[in-house]
Amino acid sequence: MQDMGRILAEWETFAATLLPAASSMDSLALRDHAQQILQAVAKDVSTPQTSDAQREKSMGRAPRLVSAPETAAQTHALLRARGGFNVRQMVAEYRALRASVLRLWIEKCQPVAPDPDDMVRFNEAIDQAVAESVDFFDTQVEQARNLLLGMLGHDMRSPLQTIQATATHLAALNAGHKVSEAAARLVRSGVRMNALLDDLCDFNRTKLGLGINVAPADVDLAAVFGDAVDQLRAAHPDRRIDLELKGNLKGVWDGSRLQQLLSNLVINAIRYGAPDRPVRVVATGHDAEVCLEVRNSGPIIDQQTLERIFDPLTRGTNQESKNGSGLGLGLYIASEIAKAHHGAIEGRSDQTETVFAVRLPRRA
Repeated sequence: MQDMGRILAEWETFAATLLPAASSMDSLALRDHAQQILQAVAKDVSTPQTSDAQREKSMGRAPRLVSAPETAAQTHALLRARGGFNVRQMVAEYRALRASVLRLWIEKCQPVAPDPDDMVRFNEAIDQAVAESVDFFDTQVEQARNLLLGMLGHDMRSPLQTIQATATHLAALNAGHKVSEAAARLVRSGVRMNALLDDLCDFNRTKLGLGINVAPADVDLAAVFGDAVDQLRAAHPDRRIDLELKGNLKGVWDGSRLQQLLSNLVINAIRYGAPDRPVRVVATGHDAEVCLEVRNSGPIIDQQTLERIFDPLTRGTNQESKNGSGLGLGLYIASEIAKAHHGAIEGRSDQTETVFAVRLPRRA
């Protein structure tokens, strides 16, 4: 490619303006894989292609062999992500590169205009490089974020356990009503923080592709759900929680995980249901599976919200306005626990009530 040196110099000059990441980079780091990207673009432009192949490439969908090494654009994205660039800065490099090449191209062709087909091919090749870089950059950032969340959740447990142990000790000292009351608040807050950490760690496992960890064993869900509801009643003495158990509820599941699933569903019902109406928990044993339903009265959840209500970090409009606590992971974690048991969960809502129903095969 002609004028490679001039193009690379303009790339470097522009990259140096992308602060603060570029402030500590030398010339080699600023140029990174610019030359290889340009060479790949030049090769692409000179390679015969069908109109369908060109169209796919312009949308960033050029075919890639599974065993092929990383492209220059992908490697560039990896290094920019590790160097502290954000995705907007990286894409801006490609915009500047496109402008530099087109400007020089037009100058060289004067007084004749460049071939339109060649210019289209060039833009398609740049679009493909941008798509490869953005996809790879996003993957790197997502992985780094998940690793950070995992380390954060792990490292916070030790000081939290110390706080809870100290608060429990203070509560047992009988050092007066004020001290006992303050210690009790610390214990309750510690339990809440621990639940948030559990949700955070579970969410992190799913985003890393590990899934929810379950340890199935022979359990009786009558005892499992009964214990969970007793704990929920103690934590929410101002709310009525009814439990109805029907049929054979024995099977092979992870009892503690299903307690977590039930707690998440009931807390969601308490949080967003009508405060003067009971939350109903109904577990029914069938031949091959057990069905768990958590029912509450309250505002109707519209269909659009229901379709994404199990997505992570998602709340409905009325939910966001009513309660800002939590991470918005409760229903997502419940859904992942059901999946880990090869079950399924669904929600439905009408003027009468909102129901979250879970189907659990007897052998997870």
